[in-house]
Amino acid sequence: MSIIEKAAGRMARQPAVTFTPVAPDGDVAIEVMPVVTPVIAPVAAPVMEPAPQPAPAAPVVPPPAEPAPPARRGRTVELDLARMSEAGLVTAAGGRTSLVEDFRIIKRPLIKRAFAPRKPGGNPGNLIMITSSLPGEGKTFCSINLAMSIAMELDHTVLLVDADVARPSVLRTLGLPSQRGLMDILLDEHLDMSEVMLRTNVNTLSILPAGTSNPRATELLASQAMTSLVHEIAHRYPDRIVIFDSPPLLLTSEARVLASHMGQIGVVVESEKTTQHAVKEAMRQLEGCSNVNLIYNKSRELGSSNKYDYHYG
Repeated sequence: MSIIEKAAGRMARQPAVTFTPVAPDGDVAIEVMPVVTPVIAPVAAPVMEPAPQPAPAAPVVPPPAEPAPPARRGRTVELDLARMSEAGLVTAAGGRTSLVEDFRIIKRPLIKRAFAPRKPGGNPGNLIMITSSLPGEGKTFCSINLAMSIAMELDHTVLLVDADVARPSVLRTLGLPSQRGLMDILLDEHLDMSEVMLRTNVNTLSILPAGTSNPRATELLASQAMTSLVHEIAHRYPDRIVIFDSPPLLLTSEARVLASHMGQIGVVVESEKTTQHAVKEAMRQLEGCSNVNLIYNKSRELGSSNKYDYHYG
């Protein structure tokens, strides 16, 4: 399915500043008239007392400056890249495998469309949601691999958001403990994203966990706070691509709400398991969303050395 996005650029102009010089005052001429006296006699010059000098002003001591608030920074976590490679995940140190090559094919059109011009009112193309019809089709696996593959790019950074707030699995798949994250930001207006975002030992990859589970997750994802947050993470860094690991489309309403914010959507379809009916129903859930793509997952081919193979269409 095609992806069409255009954006109208914006230009800002600064007002010119002019200065009007002020001319100095002219000098005032003072005319002194001579005094004529009939008797020439020496006249003593008057004794002039010096004018009292004002006492020197006491130096003004500025009040002590308040200490600057500490910078709000999230934690840095270590990804076990060797363990990830053994689990079949894409890593830079994993070599040139068929899995790495597959995700290079998958990411290339997504990156191209992420920064292409978009029509007025269109969603930012660098917001990419990965979802599926049903659980177990490999959407989290694809989300992590896509994020890791894009993180290998020289000109882009990646933020991986665990938006499956009902059943978060990104941190668990990466071997990391649960953390505060997306839900906590939406609930607390004073909590900044930088305080919960996890920086990793892959310099171009950061992670925003799902955060604390909340029964009002659907309403929170549909709130103005979510709209503001999505706009912020889409525009804070011009080279950033944001991957959202979304809930399955046919089990929860959160995925449909999240899709309304996205510029691109990838639907994972499990080979030999996902029914045609489920795929069609998932596509119906995404009616009105542009740039929807299918990722064919877990296809077994002769000669493949990997357990899973991925195809994009």
